[in-house]
Amino acid sequence: MVMFQTFDPELMAARNAVLADNWWLVALRGLFAILFGVIAFAMPAAAMLGLVLVFAAYSIVDGTSNIVLAVRGARRHERWGLLLLNGVLGISIGVLAAILPGITVLAFVCIVAAWLLLSGGLMLGTAIGLEISHGRWWLVFCGTVSMLYGVLLLLSPLIGALVLTWWIGAYSLVFGVTLIVLAFRLRRHRGERLSRAVTAPI
Repeated sequence: MVMFQTFDPELMAARNAVLADNWWLVALRGLFAILFGVIAFAMPAAAMLGLVLVFAAYSIVDGTSNIVLAVRGARRHERWGLLLLNGVLGISIGVLAAILPGITVLAFVCIVAAWLLLSGGLMLGTAIGLEISHGRWWLVFCGTVSMLYGVLLLLSPLIGALVLTWWIGAYSLVFGVTLIVLAFRLRRHRGERLSRAVTAPI
């Protein structure tokens, strides 16, 4: 009986190695998320315009970090299309929010919800190729929380600005802490691929 493998073990190992070797970028992304969450809780309800601009800055930084990870993976001839797509999506949403700061709360909620749903789905897709020892379930948790939060926003698009601020702040704090935990899990495995190559028999 012929068994077909859904995923190439070498490709999966290479992806794990790229994430592990660039664990600090994942940690940096988590720190920015936590910072955004703190700012969101500190802002008054009347400062929705400021929140839109803060979200735009966070989305651009988050998207840029994903693109950096994708470029680093591409230099090693790996397929990092999901990370690249996630990065381009984040930057596009951030630029759109910055160019149109006067958009209504309803439109802002819909943009955030769409970004969370797509970003969460892409994270779940990335998690499929990540080994359990490298923190797969943390990435699954991030993607699931993102998608659930996006659904909640779509179900309650007319919530007040203050409640929206708290929701986004809470999500960012949980998301940021989870990414930092994931980063330190990845940090344990940095350099593993190089070590295996050195110790492998000729």
